[in-house]
Amino acid sequence: MAQIFSRAANTVARLTLWGFAAAVGLAMWAGAMIVRSPYETRQAEPREQPVPFSHEHHVGGLGIDCRYCHTTVETSSFANLPATKICMNCHSQMWAASPALEPVRESYRTGRSLAWTRIYDLPDFVYFDHSVHVNKGIGCSECHGRVDKMPLTWQAVSLEMQWCLECHRHPEEHVRPQSEVFNMAYVHPPNQAALGRRLVQEYGIQSLTSCSNCHR
Repeated sequence: MAQIFSRAANTVARLTLWGFAAAVGLAMWAGAMIVRSPYETRQAEPREQPVPFSHEHHVGGLGIDCRYCHTTVETSSFANLPATKICMNCHSQMWAASPALEPVRESYRTGRSLAWTRIYDLPDFVYFDHSVHVNKGIGCSECHGRVDKMPLTWQAVSLEMQWCLECHRHPEEHVRPQSEVFNMAYVHPPNQAALGRRLVQEYGIQSLTSCSNCHR
């Protein structure tokens, strides 16, 4: 009886199986990389807004403190979006007839809030408290980046869970004096290791990594 398979059949079969396994592994790796990529997380992507608001101009140029607009950041879990009245405190006098600011004036006249696009939009199953982080010495720029250099605002970090956990596991690397929390230009000093350990103890910071801390 003639031999059905050639001597190379086993080699071909092994190569086929190994190739299939490699293809599956490559596809899984590529999927994981895409999910973690800025394309998926929308990191560094300016978002379209009803008004082209520039933090670079207001914070970097005019020196307006974060708390002037985000009034609840020290006392609430949510850093509120500013009310139109806050905008009009200045813009009833400056650029009062600018076409670009017509949505602001219309909001003020009608009482309807501007439909701002959320940039840092965490999933509903994630709990984050701004006041806790701010009062424990975690600066705005740790999460939001140098907004004083952003002509249009974008998400500065990935917001992946591993990014949050890195800070929670090593808070001494990120904490700063409470007086510097709202200082966009603050740079961690060369002695951050010693300073961080002292501030962690002084502010009573805990390395919280339990799931229930954020997933409630």
